[in-house]
Amino acid sequence: MDRLKSINPDRIHWCCAERHISIKELASEVRIPFSTLENTINRDAGLTFNQLKKVAEYFGRGVLFFLEEDPVDEDLVYTAQFRTLTNKKPEISPKIKALIERAEKQRAIYLNLIEELDAEDQQPFTPPEMQDSTPIEAAKITRDWLDLKGTNTFETYRSAIEARGVLVFRSNGYNGKWQIPKSSPILGFSLYDETCPLIVVKKQDPETRQTFTLIHELGHLLLHKASSIDDAVDLYSQDGVEQDANAFAGNLLVPNTFLQTINDRKRPAEVSELDSWLSDYRTSWGVSTEVILRRLLDVGRLSSHLYTHYRTWRAKQPDVAKDGGNRKYRHREPKHLFGDKFVQTVLDALNARQITITKASRYLDSLKIHDLHQLENFYAGL
Repeated sequence: MDRLKSINPDRIHWCCAERHISIKELASEVRIPFSTLENTINRDAGLTFNQLKKVAEYFGRGVLFFLEEDPVDEDLVYTAQFRTLTNKKPEISPKIKALIERAEKQRAIYLNLIEELDAEDQQPFTPPEMQDSTPIEAAKITRDWLDLKGTNTFETYRSAIEARGVLVFRSNGYNGKWQIPKSSPILGFSLYDETCPLIVVKKQDPETRQTFTLIHELGHLLLHKASSIDDAVDLYSQDGVEQDANAFAGNLLVPNTFLQTINDRKRPAEVSELDSWLSDYRTSWGVSTEVILRRLLDVGRLSSHLYTHYRTWRAKQPDVAKDGGNRKYRHREPKHLFGDKFVQTVLDALNARQITITKASRYLDSLKIHDLHQLENFYAGL
């Protein structure tokens, strides 16, 4: 079989350095003999096209990337948004970096499909006017902009945001290319774009944690018009832009009118009973006890001692064990991962014969054709 002799070994070295792996580890990951890769690096031999394709797919690059003679220009390889996130948190893992790039490519796919479909009903991103507004004022403006109702869940917040021209992805809970690892401190990130911003939220239990992350990232997009990447420290920060995003999220999720429905005289003395006291409110508003308590603290209806005591108690509680789940509903996973807006656009493009079923499968997390047809039936209500 013919071997490609014009492979640029420096680009393989650069990719390995970015992923923090050795050539030997790369050989193991892509199942190519180490001696073959070593000879390619030393320019003593080359790789077959299929072998180079394996390397390219592993690093999320195109085959041509490794055939270019020039050194890697990071300003051309990485977008300004990507550089913003990695500059903010230089210590983020190679897997998170790869996920950011993957999300950017997925957004580019969406925008290309929208352009090809020329759909008149696609809502462009038109943020509300909030010049010089405080985070609290911006939260009220945004609730009206999103047309939120009194009762909400992560999915209703997500749908309202998507309807305003923002893509919302949620990482997978199981190991794979769309997972934010459980061990990673990263809870979410946002990529600002005047045409189509993107928010990526880490899948967590309970779902209310995802909701706060989602609205926190929306705050960055609307208040700061900037990309951001956040961990747990940021979502509790009382400084700078993170404080703004937290205040925005808290007031959007639990505005003062909601707080007025809470009867302080019924508040239990024991912190272990606060979850039960606020259970109905949490269910209706789609938020955690802690978010409500934080808002009560902000308006002077709760002492900082009790709030801190609750957080300490909550941190010591074991996580509720959940079944590992199965892939019985594999066909619905793209909906949970990419959201209705993205999935419906791919299916519309497939139905309009703008893309092949093979491309549709690839765009929807490499669904098998059988699962893709099931997904079509699901959206058709069959």
